[in-house]
Amino acid sequence: MTDANAVVRRYVEIWNQPDGALRAKAAAELLTADCRFVDPIADVTGPDALAAVVGGVHERFPGHRLQQLGEVDAHHDVLRFTWELVPDGGGESLVIGTDVLALTEDGRVAGIDGFFDKAPAA
Repeated sequence: MTDANAVVRRYVEIWNQPDGALRAKAAAELLTADCRFVDPIADVTGPDALAAVVGGVHERFPGHRLQQLGEVDAHHDVLRFTWELVPDGGGESLVIGTDVLALTEDGRVAGIDGFFDKAPAA
């Protein structure tokens, strides 16, 4: 079985990578070519598209990072975890959400469904 914590750690690292080229490389290594990412503000397919969404988050919330909250919940080929977007130096979270990742047999991410529990006004 795939190490759920390792997959989530790599996924969070993509979100926290400020360098666009390194972020795209990490996304290509973890996600399948046709991985679909869907959340309340995005619906994209492929590692490059996810890396671009993450780049948009870096532009909108400079000086913030994603961190995992609690444990990874996993069964079969599905992982679920809660996260928060916090200032680099600490402080109150701006966004809190839950992501559900669907994995392939070899442990790559084939799909991501994201939900917001807390989000700033548009």
